[in-house]
Amino acid sequence: MALQMTLKQQRACSRTTARQPFCAAGPVVRSRRCAVRVQATAARNDLNTGLGFETMRDGVKVAAQETLLTPRFYTTDFAEMEELFSKEINPNLSMEELNACLQEFRNDYNKCHFVRNETFKSAADKVTGATRKIFIEFLERSCTAEFSGFLLYKELARRLKSSSPEVAEIFLLMSRDEARHAGFLNKALSDFNLALDLGFLTKNRTYTYFKPKFIIYATYLSEKIGYWRYISIYRHLQRNPDNQLYPLFEYFENWCQDENRHGDFLAACLKARPELLNTWEAKLWSKFFCLSVYVTMYLNDHQRTAFYEALGLNTRQFNQHVIIETNKSTERLFPVVPDVEDPSFFELLNEMVDVNTKLVQLDADNNKPGFLKALMKLPLQERFASLLIRVLFCKEKQCGSVDIDGSASAVQLAF
Repeated sequence: MALQMTLKQQRACSRTTARQPFCAAGPVVRSRRCAVRVQATAARNDLNTGLGFETMRDGVKVAAQETLLTPRFYTTDFAEMEELFSKEINPNLSMEELNACLQEFRNDYNKCHFVRNETFKSAADKVTGATRKIFIEFLERSCTAEFSGFLLYKELARRLKSSSPEVAEIFLLMSRDEARHAGFLNKALSDFNLALDLGFLTKNRTYTYFKPKFIIYATYLSEKIGYWRYISIYRHLQRNPDNQLYPLFEYFENWCQDENRHGDFLAACLKARPELLNTWEAKLWSKFFCLSVYVTMYLNDHQRTAFYEALGLNTRQFNQHVIIETNKSTERLFPVVPDVEDPSFFELLNEMVDVNTKLVQLDADNNKPGFLKALMKLPLQERFASLLIRVLFCKEKQCGSVDIDGSASAVQLAF
């Protein structure tokens, strides 16, 4: 999706316009200002020769193969999601914080932020060889993740507009943000002479089913960890401008605030249904999803250490910083989180990285027959499973929101 803005549109963005109220029954009116297009085009040249990327057609990249660690597309039980936010079914549903979030999204602070300049293409052309390959992979993963959010939020907005119009409007405005992000990233891919066919991905990607409450837990963590990743990269590059290889990262300061607002709304969704935060089951799922997100990011990023090194970052230090800060944010909401500052936590994750690296190397070894590789993997897979079990039972912290009766934080505050 290419983000394109004319001079007329830029002037229009500077004027305050009247907002059309959200209508549950009527069609959605979409503004043409600062709009994103679904298709990005890429010019052809030889800079990508030998990098190993397959194309569907000129300038359009074949999507990376789906694995356990690649961004996923999600679906859920939309009927159950309607019940979750229905004021008729849940008359005690508190809308105060949700309505405050809605006003924040209506303000659309980043309406005119994602405007490209002439430096993008010239900077991309200077990135060559192995560094170019890892940049393209980073852009593809990021674009796919943002587009996944767009599809999920857009469908939630459509399904909830009758039962909970306020929540539906928020999801609609969140899908607007994710569309901008995906479009900006796909246009960045075209600077590297490749782009994704997002329409093709929509129809052909595998969709993973999650129960509604799991969707909220997972997307909350995804948004919050996204915030800390973006702001940490931005601050690092502001301190080390010589590592700013591509101007995309200059947009991360405002961009990450979209992620933060999304996370705040999802936190409000959880607090609007206290049973998702104050039961023994909620404690189990809270810790489980924290660990799932942290371990996935840690393993994923350590497979792509070269990308972070190209930006002047130490992958291990960067990941640990992001996880610690995300955990601090999360412990103000979730009733239980893993104690990531306990020394044994990252020791276990580092061991998992070592084992996973050996498994990846075995997969990439074309000189060994398949049956031999399968046998060699067995002890590594057993070791990986044992480490994963130890991580699941790692030391935890009792915490939670002071707004939720029965949480450790509320009890401590009362005492």
